[in-house]
Amino acid sequence: MNTGISTIGEIETMSLLLGAAGLVTGAILMALLRYIYAMGTGKRLDMELETKKQEAEKEAAAIRLEAEKQAQKEMLERKEAFERETDESRKYLRGEEKRLSKREDMIDRKLETLNTKEKNLDNGQKALIEKEKSLADKDKRLDSIIEQKKSELLKVARISVEEARKQVIMDVRKEMEVETARMVNDAISEAKESSEEKSREILLQAIQRYASDQASEHTTSVVDVPSDDMKGRIIGREGRNIRAFERATGVDVIVDDTPGVIVCSAFDPIRREIASRSMEKLIQDGRIHPTRIEEIVSQISDEINKEIATAGKEAAMEVNVSKLHPKLVDLLGRLKFRTSYGQNVLQHSIEVARLSQVIADQLNLKGNIARRAGLFHDIGKAVDHEVEGGHPEIGADLLRRYKEREEIINAAAGHHNDVEATTPYTPIVLAADAISASRPGARRESLEKYIQRLDKLEKVASAFEGVKTAYAIQAGREVRVIVDPENVDDQLSNKMARDIAAQIEEEMEYPGEIVVTLVRELRCVEHAR
Repeated sequence: MNTGISTIGEIETMSLLLGAAGLVTGAILMALLRYIYAMGTGKRLDMELETKKQEAEKEAAAIRLEAEKQAQKEMLERKEAFERETDESRKYLRGEEKRLSKREDMIDRKLETLNTKEKNLDNGQKALIEKEKSLADKDKRLDSIIEQKKSELLKVARISVEEARKQVIMDVRKEMEVETARMVNDAISEAKESSEEKSREILLQAIQRYASDQASEHTTSVVDVPSDDMKGRIIGREGRNIRAFERATGVDVIVDDTPGVIVCSAFDPIRREIASRSMEKLIQDGRIHPTRIEEIVSQISDEINKEIATAGKEAAMEVNVSKLHPKLVDLLGRLKFRTSYGQNVLQHSIEVARLSQVIADQLNLKGNIARRAGLFHDIGKAVDHEVEGGHPEIGADLLRRYKEREEIINAAAGHHNDVEATTPYTPIVLAADAISASRPGARRESLEKYIQRLDKLEKVASAFEGVKTAYAIQAGREVRVIVDPENVDDQLSNKMARDIAAQIEEEMEYPGEIVVTLVRELRCVEHAR
């Protein structure tokens, strides 16, 4: 029994042991399996981690490379911006440096100028002080001399104060003779230095006034004589008649071999008109002797004076100009016998007055002032043969003398651009004067001068390189220029036409305008046989 029981107990014990051992083994197996699983999972995780690590490293490298590129790009952009700012700063600094340099130079120049002025001022002050001292010394000497003379005069018995004063004045005059002689010598030396230049100016002015291509036309009048016997009677015995005539009229009478005419020559148009009319009346009367000559000349002079007064009044009434000084009316009438290039100056003045009013009305200016200025613009021509200077200057002086308005005076003085225009009426009169002078038929030229002008017009145009020939047509109002087409192209043709026109304006004097027509023609000729 005990054996059995022990056996059963052992068996149970063994079973328990075996159960415990199974549990331990199961646990061990489970742990082993877990370890084996863990080892497999760890390797896979390590592999995944390695893969992710590599991917992360690649991504980090790419990010780092992109960051480096972006940083490099930003660095380049910042560098370029810095360089631009630096260049701008340098340019600004250079400009400031130049400006400061110029300012410094200008300040230096101003300082030099101020120093020079200061030196001159100091020198002037010193000279002034010296002069003051010199004058003070002279005053003292004079005072001492006067006192001395007074004392000497007092010693002289019975001398009056007036006589003493005269004596003092004589002594002072003697002392001043040396100073006066020195001043005279200085003035003579200065006059000698300027005499040559002054004489040249006088000669040039004389040439300008009297050497004119139109002298024969303006200064002579021709009187018809029926026979050579009448010429002898005009001359008289031993020339007494002709001498009496020249003395009474103030003109030169030319009696030459030209059949049927006698010439009266003078610059004064009034005297010339009196002389020609007197000669005609003497020839008609037939009684020619000194007494009769004086009577006829006196009668004609009275007639001419009446005509002058009438012509002046009629001209003033015609352009509706009132309140004139009588002398201005007389001067205006004298223009009836004055011509300029064959144009009567009085009629020209009336035309200018009317044209001036038309222009003034268009500009909303005062027409009465414009008319008055136009009427008197050439008033100086009435006496320009008697007074030195140009007729604008003479006319302005006359109008100023007779209390005309400043607008009228300035128009007379400036209608040839001799003085600056100070009123709008001066350019109006200038324009009206040009219109009246250049209108067709207003002025005439001598045949010789007309031919010379046409010849010069052709020569000016032909002088340009590439010009084959030039023709003046339409009485000199147009010049046709034929050019060589092989040497002158279309562009050069336009320039050449402008250059020819400019050269004509510079070298020639002419009324109105001249049209320059340049012709460039290329002709190709072939013959078919």
